[in-house]
Amino acid sequence: MWRKVIPALAERFTVIAPDLRGYGDSDKPTSGFDKRTMGRDIIELARSLGFDQFNLAGHDRGARVAYRCALDHPQAVTRLALLDIVPTGVVFDNVNAQLARSQWHWFFFQLPDLPELLLNADTPGFLDWIFRNGSYNRHALDAAAVAEYRRAFTLPGSIRCALEDYRAGATTDADNDRADAAAGRKPEMPSLVLWGGEGGLGRAWQVMEVWRQWANDVQGEAIANCGHYLPEEQPEVVAQKLLTFFAG
Repeated sequence: MWRKVIPALAERFTVIAPDLRGYGDSDKPTSGFDKRTMGRDIIELARSLGFDQFNLAGHDRGARVAYRCALDHPQAVTRLALLDIVPTGVVFDNVNAQLARSQWHWFFFQLPDLPELLLNADTPGFLDWIFRNGSYNRHALDAAAVAEYRRAFTLPGSIRCALEDYRAGATTDADNDRADAAAGRKPEMPSLVLWGGEGGLGRAWQVMEVWRQWANDVQGEAIANCGHYLPEEQPEVVAQKLLTFFAG
């Protein structure tokens, strides 16, 4: 999903774009899908490549990993960019009818076994529906990209791992967010929040009002003519925003 953004970033920075635990061509473990463990994956990967400090960007599930990674390892993350999310704990603690309709999959995925049964029965059909309904620029996900997503999510174990990511979100991750809020723990490094101007996040939340309660040094804005898939729908804009922010 970062394929259109990486070339511009790589002109100035070393870019590492790993698959998250369980996603893409990464291994398919049976545990470790809480964001604290997944954030530790990022730290260990960076260190193995010789980087003790780095800028960090994430989108959607990756942004939840990035947020936890920055909070747990503030000495490692210099600047933090979060795309199209509000904190996990905020979502689960503010469920209403509008949110339940827009975030229905968060709750459906909590069921045991049934989501695996249905999603594995027609993974391409499910992905096509998600992409069609989550994007504003419908043609931003071209045929080659959709084919790659289909390939990745039909690998053995991929659907199970993705669902375990969401299940950890509703349990361990939300609990960790609440504990941090109660203790007043927030990321201190400069943070950037971006979201799709025509996506669901801005309709459901006053995004910056939320993030000012959850990060001490945060800026952000909506990206116009964009739905949920920022790096694919508006890659040039996202790349420029990240370049400017990471350059300080």
